[in-house]
Amino acid sequence: MPTHETIVAIATPPGTGGIGILRLSGPHALTIGETISASKIAPGRIQYRRFYDADDELLDHGICLYFKAPHSYTGEDSFEIQAHGGPVVLDMLLQRLGELGARLARPGEFSERAFLNGKLDLTQAEAIADLIEAGSRAASRAAIRSLEGQFSRQVNALVEAVIDLRAYIEAALDFAEEEIDFLDISDISSRLAACSEHLQNLLDQAEHGRRLQEGLTVSLAGLPNAGKSSLLNYLAGYEAAIVTEIEGTTRDVLREHISLKGIPLKVSDTAGLRESQNPVEQEGIRRAWDSIAKADVVIYLVDSSKGLTAADRKIIDKLPVDNLQLVFSKCDLPGADNVNRGDALFISTVSGEGIESLIQRITGEAADYNQDNQAFMARRRHVDALIRARDCIAQAADTFATTRSWELIAEDLRAAQRYLNEITGEFTSEDLLGKIFSSFCIGK
Repeated sequence: MPTHETIVAIATPPGTGGIGILRLSGPHALTIGETISASKIAPGRIQYRRFYDADDELLDHGICLYFKAPHSYTGEDSFEIQAHGGPVVLDMLLQRLGELGARLARPGEFSERAFLNGKLDLTQAEAIADLIEAGSRAASRAAIRSLEGQFSRQVNALVEAVIDLRAYIEAALDFAEEEIDFLDISDISSRLAACSEHLQNLLDQAEHGRRLQEGLTVSLAGLPNAGKSSLLNYLAGYEAAIVTEIEGTTRDVLREHISLKGIPLKVSDTAGLRESQNPVEQEGIRRAWDSIAKADVVIYLVDSSKGLTAADRKIIDKLPVDNLQLVFSKCDLPGADNVNRGDALFISTVSGEGIESLIQRITGEAADYNQDNQAFMARRRHVDALIRARDCIAQAADTFATTRSWELIAEDLRAAQRYLNEITGEFTSEDLLGKIFSSFCIGK
C-alpha cells in the first residue's frame, strides 16, 4: 500500500541515555536524511555523519543507516539516525526532520506500514508489541515464535484445508445440473473431522498463548483472616498488603503482577467474605465476588487452626467448581486441622510448607506447555476468531450429518475461512487495524 508521506519518530524510550535513535520511513526518507547530514548516504552501510539545522549549525554527530525499499522493516525507504541520547538533542533533531517534510508517526505506524506492505502478517505485527511488553521469559520466547510465523503457519495450513474442502464441494454444486455425482461422502466426513480436530488443537494452543500474553488471573478468597494477604505477600516477595490479627483489614481488591514458573500472574487479594452491615465492607465484598467471577483460578483459603466451618461451606457452594483450589493456611500453628481433604493443599507462609505445590497447581498446564518450546503468543481476538471458526465447522458437520445441504455446508466453510483470515489480517476491517496498531508504542 504505497504512501506519499514520510514519517518520523524517536524510537528509544524517553529519558537520558548514551544513544538515541530516530527513524524515518517513506518516499522522502533518503532525501531528508541526506539534507540533515549534508552528505550522500549509501544504502546498506553504517556511516558516521554530522547533523545540521537550517542555518548549518551543528546539532549533533552520530551514525546513519539507509535501507532501500523493499529491504527494510516497513518495506519502504527507511533512514535511521543514531545520535546522543539526550532529550534536548533528540528533540532538536526531530524538529529539524519535521521541517524537512517528515510527519510525526502515530503509535504503531511503522509496524502498520510493514503489515500493509506485506512484510508481516497481523499476528506477527502483534507479536512485536507482545515481545516488547513481555512480562516473563516464557512470554518473551512465545512472542518471538509468533514473530517468526509459528502461529501464522498453523492458521494458514488450516485455511488451506478449509479452502480445499470448499472447492471440492462447490465444484459439485457447479455441475449439479449435469447429474454428475462425484462427491465422496466418506472423504467429506473425514476431512470435516480433520478440520475440526486441527482447529480444536490450535484453539487449545492459542488459549495457552493468550494466558501468556494476558497473564493468569488468580483470586484469593476466603473468610476474614484466612491468610489471603499473607499469601499475596509471600508470592509477591514483599509486603504488598497489610497483615494484622484484626479481621476485615482488606476492604478493597489489592492486585499484584508477579511471575511464577515463567507465567505472568495477576493476583488479587480480596476482602473477607462474610455478612456485614458496614457499607464500606459491603462494597469490598461485592468487588471480591466480581474478582472471583473473572478469575482463571480461585484459591479459597481456610484457616487450619479453625477448620472448615459452616460459613466456609456456604461460600464454597457458591464458587465455580472448574477453577477452584481449596487451600488450608497456617498449617504450622498448634492445633491446625491437617486432615487430608481430597485435592486440598496445606500451606504455611511462615515455614513455606506447601507453597511449591500450590504454585505448581496454579500454573499447571501453562507451565508444562512452555517447557516443550512450542508455545506461541496469542490474544483474546485470536481465541474468539478460532471459536467462531470452530462453531462454523461444527455447524457444517451437523448439516452434513442431517440434511446433506451442500449449499449450507459451503456457506459454513466460507464463514470459517473468513474468521480464520481475520487472525492473520487477510480479511480485516480498518477499524480493527486502527485499534490494534494504536496500542503500539511510538517509533514501532
